[in-house]
Amino acid sequence: MTRPALFPPGTVANDNRAWWTVHRGASPVLATAIHDGHQLRPDLEPLMAVDEAGRLREEDPFTGHVISDVPNRIVCHRSRFEVDLNRPRESAVYLAPGQAWGLKVWKERPPAAAIARSLAFHDAYYAMLGQVLEDMAARHGRFAVLDIHSYNHRRDGPRAAPTDPRQAPQINIGTFSMDRARWSRVVKPFMDTLRGFTFRGRAMDVRENVAFEGRGEQTRFIHATFPQAGCAIAVEFKKFFMDEWTGEPDAEALDAMRTMLRATLPVLERSLAEA
Repeated sequence: MTRPALFPPGTVANDNRAWWTVHRGASPVLATAIHDGHQLRPDLEPLMAVDEAGRLREEDPFTGHVISDVPNRIVCHRSRFEVDLNRPRESAVYLAPGQAWGLKVWKERPPAAAIARSLAFHDAYYAMLGQVLEDMAARHGRFAVLDIHSYNHRRDGPRAAPTDPRQAPQINIGTFSMDRARWSRVVKPFMDTLRGFTFRGRAMDVRENVAFEGRGEQTRFIHATFPQAGCAIAVEFKKFFMDEWTGEPDAEALDAMRTMLRATLPVLERSLAEA
């Protein structure tokens, strides 16, 4: 199975040499889609035990599309099965099933040189991110990062009952590593704006720290490195926008998500100016 594409063949998203794409613009808001990627280095593909469908199921496809209207945005093109940018460096390469939802990732352990090459990618990403955020802090004083992800809610199979909605909001906001009191004036209006959006006749279910708490490495890094300037919000969309077993997207839902995020930009920019 190959990932259904929203982009034509030949774009950077389909180039297995590409690491990431960075767009810069005149805004104190940055959005990232660090698990959007599906590409693997050629030296790793023969070593993979998990098939392409299994990889795709645990990736966050189409999140790069959702952030397309954010002036500052980073979309990563490498699969998290190559290296997971949202894990600490020491656990960023999945070497045991317990690190990867019980999946046997490798037919055999990758050579040390291959692991080192993957970790060098992790290092390069955080060096790049730090430079981008330093510039945003210098330009704007304060900035917000929307760390966009998605999560599965039909883990027992395509015909099994989905996760109880009480434990699976449509949008989960993670704030674990954040100074919540300091950034309340940014987070609350952001969540209220998302809650005010209606999709297919129903208001969005947006809750904080329910399915996930935002314990990923990227938000931790931002809050540790820019404690006074940076508000990093982990945003997890339940995969209501696609079939998580076939990979087929729901174009209407994806466009709605894109519209939702675009609507939060003026709210975030105003909140940051007042924080």
